[in-house]
Amino acid sequence: MKALIIGATGATGKDLVNVLLRDPDYSEVVTFVRRASGTVHPKLREIVTDFDKLEAVSEFIKGDVFFNCLGTTLKAAGSQEKQWQIDYEIPARFAEIARKNGVRKAVSVSAYDASSKSKLFYSRMKGQLEDQIASLAFEQDIVFKPGMLLRKDTDRPAERIIAGTLKFLNSLGLIRKFRPLSTELLAEKMAKAPKTLSAGRHVIELDKIFGF
Repeated sequence: MKALIIGATGATGKDLVNVLLRDPDYSEVVTFVRRASGTVHPKLREIVTDFDKLEAVSEFIKGDVFFNCLGTTLKAAGSQEKQWQIDYEIPARFAEIARKNGVRKAVSVSAYDASSKSKLFYSRMKGQLEDQIASLAFEQDIVFKPGMLLRKDTDRPAERIIAGTLKFLNSLGLIRKFRPLSTELLAEKMAKAPKTLSAGRHVIELDKIFGF
């Protein structure tokens, strides 16, 4: 299969690229990035992209499966408007072009509480993106809804503290539905999903990801 990835430079995206490059079922991995990473691999092709002008790279948005790992925090984005552009507008437009170009499968990282009816901005935004991609009628539409993601060598003290607290509570059998999930494990599950799931829409909630 030929894989297309946006968000390849984020924590989950980086792990996904590595998983796909090792997987013999994926013959080519195409990443759309703001700047070249310098990574060299026979299966990897990087398309330097102005995400405000996706039509300029539409000829390269062709393959078998589209992976959306794109996302940011409100702090990093600087405003809800900028976060909306990154988390919703870019993936929505990319998915639209991919479907138009005959891509049959879509795999997305969403959020455990995503819902277009949510009163919370982030959850509502992620839910609206889920609905928009669903409306494009990919032959296979897979949505992963993780909770807290554990990144390798995170530089965020609060992330380490929260992860440690959740792990302790989980060990006591408490709030297991909020179990932290490593980006490596999520990437492995994402790569596996298009190969093993049937056609149609699949929403994989956090408690199902671990056993998938």
